[in-house]
Amino acid sequence: MTDAPIRYRPDVEDVQPDEGETIAALCTTFDTILERTAEDYGHAVRSVHAKAHALLDGELAVDADLPPELAQGLFASAGTHKVLLRLSTNAGDILPDAISLPRGVAMKVFDVEGARLPGAEGNAQDFVMVNGTVFQAKTADKFLGNLKLLAKTTDRLEGTKKVLSSVLQGVRATLETVGVESAALNSLGGAPNAEPLGETYYSVTPFRYGDYIAKFSLKPIAPEMTALTGKTIDVDGREDAIRDEVRSEMRTIDAAWEFRVQLCRDLDRQPIEDPTVEWDEDEAPFHRVGIVRAAAQESWSEDNVRAINEESRFSIWTGLDAHRPLGNINRARNEPYRHSADFRARVNGCPYHEPMGV
Repeated sequence: MTDAPIRYRPDVEDVQPDEGETIAALCTTFDTILERTAEDYGHAVRSVHAKAHALLDGELAVDADLPPELAQGLFASAGTHKVLLRLSTNAGDILPDAISLPRGVAMKVFDVEGARLPGAEGNAQDFVMVNGTVFQAKTADKFLGNLKLLAKTTDRLEGTKKVLSSVLQGVRATLETVGVESAALNSLGGAPNAEPLGETYYSVTPFRYGDYIAKFSLKPIAPEMTALTGKTIDVDGREDAIRDEVRSEMRTIDAAWEFRVQLCRDLDRQPIEDPTVEWDEDEAPFHRVGIVRAAAQESWSEDNVRAINEESRFSIWTGLDAHRPLGNINRARNEPYRHSADFRARVNGCPYHEPMGV
């Protein structure tokens, strides 16, 4: 039997006095990544998750008759919403797929009504997730330290990164045999070269969920997708192997994911301010609140990239106040994400579009 879900209240967050200085330093470090990649590529790309593997058009069907604790925010009423999904890897430079990194998925849900976060224009709700259950840094200052290390090698030493990735994948495999998984190791190139359509994705950081607090997840349920779970992609000699594989798969697969919510039930066991702690599913189980579907389609073409990228400015801070990001890491990510989008708009000459090949 699980505990009752914790109700949201402002004091669940612990705002540190030096967060402003840390956020400013994060923006400066992101500038290093943004400026270096823009110089090398001739156009600006995202400072994180720069390389996309697929852009999908789909829909979210919110379940009917959800219990009150799950019928919150976007999910308060049954209905169907258009969605866009972007599958990616997490680096701020566009690397060959032999450098194996964690997968990410960003989903924009349209026609969402309700009070919005400050500066969140329009009527969309964004969700940003990765194929891991925890964040690689406990606090914003630790995240800053990790980012500085990555910034030094952004768009540099590609051959060295390939060798390092190969070594780290071996280290990760060894650690997994004794039940150890390292988010930091994965972020440096030790992640398995997983099939994106077979992966389960997690928000890893907590969010307000209307009257409650939650983390989010997308879990594949289509049989053709679950058959890919645990499989890896052979990237030998193919810089864009992941994109090619997903493109081939999505021509015949009608993709479907459960959208799941994990409610916080104990603030000590499921902390708000430490995203390196996994919320135990036995103590805080995931519950389905809807289904995301993307029918078989062309996931990567010039027309597809141009059309979808015009609406694909993803951020955890675009959406409802009912789904406000919580915790030090989320507060620290807000301004750099906005900073990155503004940089792309300035350099590329329009708010959203990024050239083919990103």
